[in-house]
Amino acid sequence: MNNHVNFERHGDLQDLHSYPRWAQDMVHDNTDSKRLINEHELCLAMRDATLGPVATRHFMTGLWPVIERFPGYMSMNLLKTRYGRSQGDDMARRWLVRNIRVEQNHADYWIAWAEGAGISREQVLHGQVPQGTDTLANWCEEVSRADTLAAGMIATNYAVEGATGELSQVVYASETYRESLPSEGRKLSLRWLQLHAAYDDAHPWEALEIICTLMGMNPKAEDVAHLRECIRRSYVSLKISLDRCLVQWSSDTLSGPREAVSTERDNEVAA
Repeated sequence: MNNHVNFERHGDLQDLHSYPRWAQDMVHDNTDSKRLINEHELCLAMRDATLGPVATRHFMTGLWPVIERFPGYMSMNLLKTRYGRSQGDDMARRWLVRNIRVEQNHADYWIAWAEGAGISREQVLHGQVPQGTDTLANWCEEVSRADTLAAGMIATNYAVEGATGELSQVVYASETYRESLPSEGRKLSLRWLQLHAAYDDAHPWEALEIICTLMGMNPKAEDVAHLRECIRRSYVSLKISLDRCLVQWSSDTLSGPREAVSTERDNEVAA
């Protein structure tokens, strides 16, 4: 029988050694998958201000569903909590309620970033989502709707926000990229990146603390394996979405059905 042993953090929030051994191992096991994001071709091209207008449009429209739905993912996880059931439930409830409203502001800042990058509000809100870029949005919705509270939060608030924060740090730190945006309105255009490069640095760690509190010191091996796979799937789904932003489509418009031009990257994603 596996008796639950409570977890209480002692040590710095952002020190992995402050967390149980199972959590440390789980994070380390996904290091290579996470590296696929902050070393991704799209991220590096954006950093260097060499990302073309078509790929920029694909990125802004293709990742928009994740940005727009993120408060919804958190709301689905909030519905899984029960006040007073456990310390972890209470922590999750307070944290999710506090941060859902913040995510709405992030949607506003994403639109401002897109407009600064030359992509209109109309294109972001109503343009066709490039094929395959919705992979991450679909996974986040699935895990938030149908899986456990710990799985939903580790896939979205830990994995997705953590990887997004690191990507944002790479791009926001680039003076080349910042100066590539129009000087008029540049501060607002950079607001989404600025917040995720700084504020979200602590956000995933807060989520990890809640998850460890929910799971305790000695969760079942199969439960840990499931959380590990949820993290991996978030990273891989984000990579696939970024990959598809770089695919060159047969039409340079967002209206009407399109067929992807066969490329080496197409074959790689399909595999």
